[in-house]
Amino acid sequence: QDQLVESGGGLVQAGESLRLSCAASGRMLSANSMAWYRQAPGKQRELVATIVGGGITNYGDSVKGRFSISRDKAFKTMYLQMNALKPEDSAVYYCKMTNAWGDYWGQGIRVTVSS
Repeated sequence: QDQLVESGGGLVQAGESLRLSCAASGRMLSANSMAWYRQAPGKQRELVATIVGGGITNYGDSVKGRFSISRDKAFKTMYLQMNALKPEDSAVYYCKMTNAWGDYWGQGIRVTVSS
């Protein structure tokens, strides 16, 4: 069973930046598409950003203009650059990669933004 490994979360002050990383194991097939989600306690899981093989990206309305998703050319590592962070961005962030065998998820990494 493959698991994605996330890193880069933490506690920051409003207006600061963080960069999340998500890495697949070497034995996984390369991903065809990648996505970042987030979920705060008591709230629904929210789609934050996606990127597909052609490099096309999409963003949720709440983060558009502040966050940026990217990946390596092998489609085995993905990133989320988060700028101008707000307290409402506080959540557990999950990465997801999709390949021919299905969906793979990270364990979740916490981002906390203080006022």
